[in-house]
Amino acid sequence: MDLELKGKRALVTGGSKGIGRACAQALADEGCEVRIAARNPTPGPLAMAIDLSQRGAAEKLAAWAGDLDILVNNAGAIPGGDLLKVDEETWRKAWDLKVFGYLNLTRLVYARMKSRRRGVIVNVIGSAGEKMNAAYIAGSAGNASLMAFTRALGGASHADGIRVVGINPGPVATDRLLSLYRQMAETQLGDASRYEELFKGMSFGRPAKPEEIAWTAAFLASDRSSYTSGCIVTIDGGLSNRSG
Repeated sequence: MDLELKGKRALVTGGSKGIGRACAQALADEGCEVRIAARNPTPGPLAMAIDLSQRGAAEKLAAWAGDLDILVNNAGAIPGGDLLKVDEETWRKAWDLKVFGYLNLTRLVYARMKSRRRGVIVNVIGSAGEKMNAAYIAGSAGNASLMAFTRALGGASHADGIRVVGINPGPVATDRLLSLYRQMAETQLGDASRYEELFKGMSFGRPAKPEEIAWTAAFLASDRSSYTSGCIVTIDGGLSNRSG
């Protein structure tokens, strides 16, 4: 299916690896002019090295990116831990990147999109925001906040000609997840190479591929999904709807 995205300008944060890299590639494959932002991006004229948790970073990135047709907010990694383990400094640092990073960049990009009366913002959030986990309390709370932000803004953005949507990935085969499962396999099975055996409890016996998230992001960003706003698409193989 031609998503009719040729010539659109897109920015993907956290675009150097994992889901962000897959989103950038999917949009580029559809003919978008893609710019990425990451702390350590692959060198290139359409990449900016930047830490969006820092004050003023969103303004710098928005100015560099220019007038965008598509923004994919994806940068952020919130550490695990329960309430007693995650101290205030760790919690604030994580939210400065993912929660406030999304909010601050969206505010700036939205204003420019509003002046042109067109644009799409896709927030890659995470299914922990709907299937709460006390052992990942900062992530669950942060993702739930971004879900509410997406729904609230996307419910009113039609008046400005803008769509705002979200994606909640479940487990995805990123380098980070695979590294975690190799460590778990070393601990539980005595052999890091047996990590795939630990996938058996996942839907379909595997995590999602980054491309499976990216294809949805590209579709949501396109006019093929032009009546979609203020909603969250969950891609977790049904995990969040399990009763047990």
